[in-house]
Amino acid sequence: MKLCNFYVGDAVHIGAETPRGLVDLTAAGLGPGMNSVIASADMALPLIASVLAGAELPVVEAPRFANVTEPGKLACVGLNYKSHAEETGGTAPEQPVIFSKFTDQLCPDGHEVALPPWLRCFDYEAELVIVVGKHCWNVPEEEAMDHIFGYTVGNDLSARDSQFISNQWLIGKSLPDFSPAGPWIVTADCFDPRESHAVQCRLNGELVQNGNTNDMIFDCARILSYCSRYFTLEPGDLIYTGTPAGVILGHKKGTRVWLKPGDELAVTIEGIGTLRNKLV
Repeated sequence: MKLCNFYVGDAVHIGAETPRGLVDLTAAGLGPGMNSVIASADMALPLIASVLAGAELPVVEAPRFANVTEPGKLACVGLNYKSHAEETGGTAPEQPVIFSKFTDQLCPDGHEVALPPWLRCFDYEAELVIVVGKHCWNVPEEEAMDHIFGYTVGNDLSARDSQFISNQWLIGKSLPDFSPAGPWIVTADCFDPRESHAVQCRLNGELVQNGNTNDMIFDCARILSYCSRYFTLEPGDLIYTGTPAGVILGHKKGTRVWLKPGDELAVTIEGIGTLRNKLV
């Protein structure tokens, strides 16, 4: 099942993708919000399936997407693809490299992202994102997949010139709207990250990242379990799981052409969909 949040006026509604297009589940009486659906997935998902099977809901034309969830936490994994670790001159880490972003950085598909004019080394990072489904604290790795509601598409936008001031990743990755995600959440019963899925980024239509989830050093079960040993996770929280090779930072010095206003980014994960954002 593919779900999303979208706007009807100023209100956020839940939608589902069908063969006919996007339909409005909130208008059909389902709700009250995506985080509630996630937290009560065992009851909510069968109900949604029943409504979709029995009702000809009207199709939403040209939806304006909202944030995929209302997360309490945005956690991220660095250097989690062998190819990316190599291109940036690093080595594969022995344990997941975890950092955080702020929840007010989250922005949806179609949102324009403003680049601060006092920085210049802007970069993209196409990423698979875990949507946490249950309360997580010290979850064993063999049970971790049962705590995942689904997956979405993310772009861990980065300002490299501030990221490497005293190696402070946080200040290079926590600028306003630098965590696009969406527009779809694919539920865990329809997407297995342990299988092979292409992870791609296109810059102004040109393919610049073309990786695959089978290059991940730490899989989703390991990541969620590891994070849960050090901080709690709740339904609706998001974990960005790392990016494959092809980022601008991986190019040789003197050949790097950083992102600029007017650029358009499209991040695609096979089996989920495409996240599009324009830089201004």
